[in-house]
Amino acid sequence: MTRSEFRENLIVSLDTLRAHKVRSALTLLGVVIGVTSVITVAAIIDGLNKYVADKVEKMGSRSYFITRFPFGTDPNRMPEKYRLRKRLEYTDADKLRDLAPGIEKLSALGTRASFFGDTNELRYGGERVERAIIRGAGVDYCDVIPMFVVEQGRYYTQAEVDRAAQVVVLGQAIADSLFGRASPLGKQIMMNGSPFEVIGIFAHDEGLLGGPGVDQFAMIPLSTFRKHYPESKEVIIIYTVRRDVDPAVAMDEVGDGLRRIRKVPYKSENDFEILSSDFLSKLWGQLTGAIVILTSVISSIGLLVGGIGVMNIMLISVTERTKEIGIRKAIGARASDIRVQFLLEALVLTTAGGIIGILGGFVLALLIRTAAPSIGATVSPFWATMGVTLSAVVGLFFGYWPANRAAKLDPIVCLRYE
Repeated sequence: MTRSEFRENLIVSLDTLRAHKVRSALTLLGVVIGVTSVITVAAIIDGLNKYVADKVEKMGSRSYFITRFPFGTDPNRMPEKYRLRKRLEYTDADKLRDLAPGIEKLSALGTRASFFGDTNELRYGGERVERAIIRGAGVDYCDVIPMFVVEQGRYYTQAEVDRAAQVVVLGQAIADSLFGRASPLGKQIMMNGSPFEVIGIFAHDEGLLGGPGVDQFAMIPLSTFRKHYPESKEVIIIYTVRRDVDPAVAMDEVGDGLRRIRKVPYKSENDFEILSSDFLSKLWGQLTGAIVILTSVISSIGLLVGGIGVMNIMLISVTERTKEIGIRKAIGARASDIRVQFLLEALVLTTAGGIIGILGGFVLALLIRTAAPSIGATVSPFWATMGVTLSAVVGLFFGYWPANRAAKLDPIVCLRYE
């Protein structure tokens, strides 16, 4: 087929679609819905992937967490396998420092929070906060988790840890709730009935995907935490690896050291978990994998409905234009010309639906980004191209049968058709 013949077939196809505007619009609706859903979800996932990657980078690529149970386990609904494990001890951190020379910085961490069944209350004057997370840690806490930065005042010193000083570094949200616009530094608050001096305020951090962040933290020296809350026995150990040490080697050292400390039998599996800072990325990758599959199924249904609609409309069009097909063949049109004309109609229809779907995805991504800036939903060129490609494939696939049927019609029979 020459370029001029192709152009002529395209013009005829466009004229036909223009003549049946309502039918054409209803036909491409399924394609629009399918492509819009794919583009929107892809934009959200791309934005969240960047968000999680940024969080992991801020957390520190050489930071590792030692816990009794895997991340994401509900402490109140813990499987028996993890519930029967011996808890980590605060003293394990000091022992581990001697057994794992690859460790650079290390801190044990105690937590008192509602997800462990605890209640906390912080008061200043007539203001109070009840959903705070009280944490006790050593002086290296901000070094092992670099994303937590003291923006005002200071962090506590080793001397204050040694004497179990009653000092606290507050998260931004707690400070705002208790003090408003007034400076909290040097003020004394009541924390679960005990007086604590505010010496610092953490920089704002909203947490991960709506979860609790440092904004809800009240950090106190580990020795002070142990003195006031001896019943809080769930311990986490956080460490960083020296720059000149392979992280895998350091992890083996830590694992072997903990097995010796906890007296784990030689052939038994570890009764603890060592998580790298990219565990969030891995967990998120598993979650988004399920979301992508679900979205693919939903969008496939939309595209399938759109494709079936295109096929039905094209079959009706073939029937309505039987006499036209006969006239075209009678004056010299070949079967390939008829086939190309109907395929072009289907292709133009679904591609238009794909372009509209991409524009719809752009608009929804913009609205989501405006409503939730942290998500940063963005339509990538890859998914925009995929949207057009998918819609074109749907048009070609579902348009071929009607087009082939039209191409095979007998011109004599067509001219007799009423």
